[in-house]
Amino acid sequence: MTTSWGGSRKLPFAFTEHGVTMLTGILRSEKATNANIAIVRAFIALRQVALQYKELAEKLAQLESTNNKQFKDIYHALNYLIDKKQKEDDFNKRQRIGFTR
Repeated sequence: MTTSWGGSRKLPFAFTEHGVTMLTGILRSEKATNANIAIVRAFIALRQVALQYKELAEKLAQLESTNNKQFKDIYHALNYLIDKKQKEDDFNKRQRIGFTR
């Protein structure tokens, strides 16, 4: 389909919540109205879940950025202690030279 102002348009694969409410104006049966209400409620629930997921993702990103430095410091300290212990073990296991009893 080509529009009068140029470009091509594709037909939508699904209704939006506004399209569903407009459909009820055309289909004036009780069954259509009940289906419309159920579909709009589903759209609202889906939007709320999407917003909660976005907020959760933002909170996780914020926690990760604030705690990342703390974890780097902890890893640095642990690596330092491991290296120190390894050096002490290597020093104690070295081959001794000199006078032995």
